[in-house]
Amino acid sequence: MELTMKSRNSKITERQRHQVEEKLNKLVRYMGGITSATVEIQTEMQRSAGEMHRVQVTLVGEHGVILRAEEQAADLFAAVDQVQSVLQRQIKRYKEKYWRRERAQRPSEYLMMGEPEVAVAEPPGGVVEELPHGPLLIRTKQFTLRPMFTDDAIEQMELLGHSFFVFQDAENQRLSVVYRRRDGNYGLIVPELV
Repeated sequence: MELTMKSRNSKITERQRHQVEEKLNKLVRYMGGITSATVEIQTEMQRSAGEMHRVQVTLVGEHGVILRAEEQAADLFAAVDQVQSVLQRQIKRYKEKYWRRERAQRPSEYLMMGEPEVAVAEPPGGVVEELPHGPLLIRTKQFTLRPMFTDDAIEQMELLGHSFFVFQDAENQRLSVVYRRRDGNYGLIVPELV
């Protein structure tokens, strides 16, 4: 497993790096095929709680499975433990739902064996670009689309904890967006090119 660690406000010590590696390597026994892990650590001061450590871990597995968890605690190691626990539950949920399910009805030619590439572009030099009216554009993400079915896209969206997910539909090879509706159901957007 390829491990990338980033720290926004402080330097990561060798002891902290070792602790994070040890915790994430334990996840491999629950789900083999984890190809890469990205860990982002941010330390911030909060008025009510003092110094807080926010840890976000993104795991990329075989067949493009992406799992993400984010936790915060006053102690960095406690936050890492909490993230590991959340990822363990996500792996268990994923395995119960998909690994035990028969996939015979789906053609395997649509499944890609490669790992999706996710690139996050931060503004150069930490400068935030200000839009003309109001909110700031602070992050740009680029990723490789892989063909998947709608129910796979919904599960991937839930695993990531997002309210929408962009994917390439394996049935018709079109760009689609699945989203969570306020009533708890899901919606599908299929754009038409003119």
